[in-house]
Amino acid sequence: MNMTATKIEVETATPAATIAPVVTLTPKRPPRTEAYARMARETAVRVIPPLVVIALLTLVWELVCRRAGSALPPPSKVFADTKELIFDPFFDRGGIDKGVFWHLSASLQRVAFGYSLSAIAGIALGVLVGQSVWAMRGLDPLFQVLRTIPPLAWLPLSLAAFRDGQPSAIFVIFITSIWPIIINTAVGIRNIPQDYRNVAAVVQLNPLEFFAKIMIPAAAPYIFTGLRIGIGLSWLAIVAAEMLIGGVGIGFFIWDAWNSSHISEIILALFYVGIIGFVLDRLIAGLGKVVTRGTAQN
Repeated sequence: MNMTATKIEVETATPAATIAPVVTLTPKRPPRTEAYARMARETAVRVIPPLVVIALLTLVWELVCRRAGSALPPPSKVFADTKELIFDPFFDRGGIDKGVFWHLSASLQRVAFGYSLSAIAGIALGVLVGQSVWAMRGLDPLFQVLRTIPPLAWLPLSLAAFRDGQPSAIFVIFITSIWPIIINTAVGIRNIPQDYRNVAAVVQLNPLEFFAKIMIPAAAPYIFTGLRIGIGLSWLAIVAAEMLIGGVGIGFFIWDAWNSSHISEIILALFYVGIIGFVLDRLIAGLGKVVTRGTAQN
């Protein structure tokens, strides 16, 4: 009996002893230092090349313009002449004697208003031209003719119509930036796949639902391409228009600096104009990337 009991105890104890413990393996996460290093490398690849090019161009500019008889000031003189404008852009002594910030702010307000109008009207007309064959045949030749008129050619007509510089400048922005929005939107609408239209017909979408769920999402990459071109043209147009209408604005600031022979201030203003134009383009591109989920050109 004792031997049997011992044997049973061994047999019953053996399976429990041979069961291996279950070990849960967690995925190995890369150290934070490696992630930060990768981000630093990606940032360096994007930032260092343009910085090197800018430094080389600045050096060449400095060496060329430091010579006697040079018509343009070197970067060192530009900085020395415009230190007050750089470090104190918010001063306001009344009238047109304001810091660069107020001139840029006035220009951006005009651009925001005129560009918003052109975006709304341009998308609406682009949808009409892209969706209707008769509208395309009637309006497209007119658009192709009007879009070739230079922005400043519209300014005398707008001044005669509005008799005020502010709405005239906004109209110039509107009429300059609307054409690429119309054309690209129309192309996007015409390129909607027929399968999408067939599905809309099967599920019996009404015109409003078709516009919101099929038309705009499918044409969004084209629309944002037109919007990016339009914002660049808006910024170009306002700088040119403000040189003629006067008042507060970065275009007038450049023209006033020219009349006062302050070349360094003109160079500083051009630097600000370029940076802001780049930022505006990046903003529209980033918005397009979000709305189109990465299908818009960036």
